[in-house]
Amino acid sequence: MAQLFTKDTQAIFWNNNTSAIQRMLDYDFVIGRKTPSVAAIVAPTGDSKFQKFFWGGDEIMVPLFKNTAEAKKAFPNADVLLNFGSFRTAYDVTMEALNLGGFKTIMITAEGIPERLARGMNAKARNLGVTVIGPATVGAIAPGAFKIANIGGTIENIINSKLHRAGSCGLVTRSGGLFNELSNIIAINADGIAEGVAIGGDRFVGSVFIDNLLRMQDNPEVKYMLLLGEVGGTEEYKVIDAIKEGKITKPIIAWCIGTIAKHYSSGVQFGHAGASANAERETADAKNKAMAEAGIFVPSSFNDLPNKIAEVYGKLKAEGVISDIAEPVINAIPAVRKSKNFICTISDDRGDEATYAGFPISSVATPDTGKGIGDVISLLWFKKQYPKWATQFIETVIKTVADHGPAVSGAHNAKVTARAGKSVVESLVTGLLTIGPRFGGAIDGAAEHFKYAHDNNLTPAEFLNHMKKLGIPIPGIGHRIKSLRNPDLRVVGLKKYAAEHFPSTPLLDYALTVEQLTTSKKDNLILNVDGTIGILMVDMWRALGYSEEEINEFISSGTLNAFFIAGRTIGFIGHVLDEKRLAMPMYRHPMDDILYQVDMAEEI
Repeated sequence: MAQLFTKDTQAIFWNNNTSAIQRMLDYDFVIGRKTPSVAAIVAPTGDSKFQKFFWGGDEIMVPLFKNTAEAKKAFPNADVLLNFGSFRTAYDVTMEALNLGGFKTIMITAEGIPERLARGMNAKARNLGVTVIGPATVGAIAPGAFKIANIGGTIENIINSKLHRAGSCGLVTRSGGLFNELSNIIAINADGIAEGVAIGGDRFVGSVFIDNLLRMQDNPEVKYMLLLGEVGGTEEYKVIDAIKEGKITKPIIAWCIGTIAKHYSSGVQFGHAGASANAERETADAKNKAMAEAGIFVPSSFNDLPNKIAEVYGKLKAEGVISDIAEPVINAIPAVRKSKNFICTISDDRGDEATYAGFPISSVATPDTGKGIGDVISLLWFKKQYPKWATQFIETVIKTVADHGPAVSGAHNAKVTARAGKSVVESLVTGLLTIGPRFGGAIDGAAEHFKYAHDNNLTPAEFLNHMKKLGIPIPGIGHRIKSLRNPDLRVVGLKKYAAEHFPSTPLLDYALTVEQLTTSKKDNLILNVDGTIGILMVDMWRALGYSEEEINEFISSGTLNAFFIAGRTIGFIGHVLDEKRLAMPMYRHPMDDILYQVDMAEEI
């Protein structure tokens, strides 16, 4: 893996750190990325399905998931995990990601992960070929392509440090704070960096200096490297060995901070857990001397580092190894950005022609397109292109439930309101308001309870027992008039269509075994039209590849009832227009149809 990140790299961000994510997206916009670098966010305690972020002056929605597995399944090409979990959870999050597979790089920002766990975690990642950056790091950056979270600081600092486009230097450091300072120094004295990694300050980090320098050796964008080490540890000696063995041939500038330690009489530990010399070989002075002897460009002090960078850069440029870099056009982030109050993901009316889920209306509206109402519903309700058998089933359902005569409560309400002189829309609304648990709601209930029974492998007898304990009749079972001897032809038609066109009907097959038991008790306890529709809708969604969680969400959100509403609207409007056409007078209910029992009011 010569390049750590590219302009197509996408990450899954573990923990909804909105400020860090916004900085990544601002960077994406400035450098002209086509796709956001953050594909998804894992927010275990979040209730939302997405988080809004700015993309320049506009906004985008980044999906939220409860766990890494769900996010990875939804975005299999996102091969970077940005682990912003606390030190208590960071280890588990990393191990889960390693076990899931599909990640090339994992960054861990937490510090203080127990060393025993950190060593095991890093060993597993190394065995799997996964690059771990951290623990205790601000991350890494591939200028002009991808940056992790807050590395590089503000957009203004990033541009000043030339981190908006690739330079020539490969930068590796332990310190995140000094990473930003060094980026600026390199920008002033050279042409910026091609790739930079802050490996982290904990004693045991995943990828060490040599891992990153060997990768940069193979990265053609990197012309020379800069290594900032520190007192403690012996990782710098691995770099020296690699130079001696000819594995690293590109020029390296290096400095180990902590030379002040020799002026103290007792051992000194600096800010990082690993910044403590336990032997002479681990002191900054010893390592700086050894690196200089190996041919590494080592300044006389940290203050002399800018001169050393300018010297090496100037030499390589004079030799033609480094060419001038053309400054790219960068996008400016608006000074004022306003969050939008409404979100629409199904249609767009901003162009020359409005679209349904991306399809121009003209491409689905006229008969010659071959599209019907079922296609429009699949686009606007589900944002999917359903196959013909599914869209025709939807249309069959709508036609089946369009009307059931003037006596049902919804039609009655609509007719009474129309006779009161109200408009079509007012009359329609009064009819629609009656749709609910007792009128139309059996479709939702049938889907919910039959699916539960089927998913939990309940026998028909166990299902009946379960519903009895709940204290509710089985939704979708029973009819006032129809029975085994006098079947509902609507149900017959739906079952016939499913048998001919559905790939399979496991829930309907189960429901029919339940019907055998219920009708053995009473002839009219048949699977009715509401039950058949609800059950076949579940079979349809399963055949279309929806997950059980998605189907459960459809049921709980009232999607099935929506089919009844869409269909019955046709019938209600018909009854309203019928009343208008007949010029029917104001309706008053006949008194002989009312039971009056009005006692004298009791005086208090």
